[in-house]
Formats: sequence, C-alpha cells, structure tokens
Amino acid sequence: MMAIPSRHKSLTLLATVVVAQVFLLAVQIKRERQVRLIRVWAVELISPVQRAGSWIVYNFEHGWGNYVSLRNTREENQTLRAELDRLKVRNAELEGRAHEADRLADLLKFRQEHAEVSMLAARVIGGSPDSGSLIVNIDRGSRDGLRRDMGVITPDGVVGKILAVYPDVSQVLLIGDKESGVGALLANNRTQGVVRGSGKPELSMDYVPNDAKVSVGEAVLSSGQDRIFPKDLPVATVAEAAPDHKAPFMKILLKPAAHLDRLEEVLVLLTRQDLNQKKEADASPVAPPAASKSPAGAR
Repeated sequence: MMAIPSRHKSLTLLATVVVAQVFLLAVQIKRERQVRLIRVWAVELISPVQRAGSWIVYNFEHGWGNYVSLRNTREENQTLRAELDRLKVRNAELEGRAHEADRLADLLKFRQEHAEVSMLAARVIGGSPDSGSLIVNIDRGSRDGLRRDMGVITPDGVVGKILAVYPDVSQVLLIGDKESGVGALLANNRTQGVVRGSGKPELSMDYVPNDAKVSVGEAVLSSGQDRIFPKDLPVATVAEAAPDHKAPFMKILLKPAAHLDRLEEVLVLLTRQDLNQKKEADASPVAPPAASKSPAGAR
C-alpha cells in the first residue's frame, strides 16, 4: 500500500475535519418548514438523477405504446381500405342493376303503350370485331321468328335493321354505319330525305333542298318509305344545318335519337304496322262498306 507523504497528512486531516463539521452543521441547521439542510442538499443532489430516469422511462413507455398503436392502426387502415374497396364494387354492382331495372321498365312501358304492334325484346350480346362497321349481335334468331331487314328500335328511337339471321343470334346493322340508310322526314315541314351513317357518332341527312327551313334541334322522323320502319319513329335531331352553295341540297348533321354507343336491350319490330295505327283507328269513325271495295282500301 502506498504511504501518504507526511506533508499531505495535515491537509487531509484538515479537510476531513472541515467536512465533518459542515455535515454536522447541515444535520443540525433547519430551514423553513423545519426541513434540515442535509435533506435539502440530498434532494437537490438526487433530483436531476430522478428527472433523467423519469424522462427515460416515460419516453420508453410512450414510444413503445405509440409503436404498438401504430402497428394496430396500420392493420386497421388496411382492413378499412379493403372493406371500402369491397363496398365500392358492391355499390357499382347495385347501380348497374338499378340502371338495368330502369331500362327494362322503360322497355316494358313502351311495349304496353304499343301493344297493338308485334315486337320482340332482345339483348345485345356483342359487337363486330371490325372497327369500321357498326354491327351488334342480339340473342334472338330465326327460331324466334326474326328475318332479314326487320327494324330494330329502342324507346328512344330507331337503332338499325336486321342484317343477318342465324338460329339463335342475329346481326343488327346500326344506322350509324356507312352502309346504312333510313327514309326520313323533318318533323316541322315534313320535308323528306335520307338519313345516312358515316361511321362516326353523327349522322347526315341527304336530299333536303337548300330552300327548306331546317332548325337546329328539330326532330327527324322515319318516313316509312324505306319499307323497313313504320312512319313517324324518332330517328335523330338536327345538330347543324347549312345550305350547300355547290349543290342543290343542304348539309345537315344529325344526332341519333337512340344511344347507339351504349345499347343493351332493343326491340325488334316483327311488322311494319305503325305504332299509333290502332289508336288512330279507334279514334276515327267506322268507314262505310263501299270504301272497302276501292283499290286503295284493298291495298
């Protein structure tokens, strides 16, 4: 053991005596509220250590709790997101069914209003793979009594005609196709012309004289001259009309009355009987017997 030099012994003894006296004084002296000085020193010495320990424990507990909560929140968010996606799909499905129900209700109402005309409902099941032609397939064929050139309509208006018939499927040439044509007339002045497709959303009306009065928004109806569609079915509305100074006929662009770009259900006319023929016959007086012998009546 290393010996303490003699010259340091006195200093060590003096320091020890001073510390002992200070300690004894701190034990004996009391401050406010009868708290001894030694206690105050002890509290002041220990307080920083306690605060540091408390801060470490607090942050560790809350940090771990936040980590656990964050993991639980992430899992809950994933579950809620999956549930939201499922509800979106379900909502879209219900909206689709609601729209289908509305369409079928309109179709049924139209058939009931024109019960005197023989027509057959059909569902569109596909289209032509050729982007240059506007042809759709329907789920009715020769077994259902369909024949070529029968008219196809919706409650909104003319759709097209039967192009080809198979036992259970038929092809419909839409009026928007370049090869399609419909005998038509202007609703206001009854000027006749031909509605043709262009392969685009717009239709055109040919053979209307330049001096004819044509208004934008005017209805264009079937004339019955094509021997496919009955008279006065909605075909289109006028979108643009202007005289052609290089030809005797106007340039007229039309918007189809039927929604050709979203067909789902259609009606096939099994007869060319006018849709309002029965109502007009019921409202008109009975013709005398002699009229039935005339050539016009026989036809």
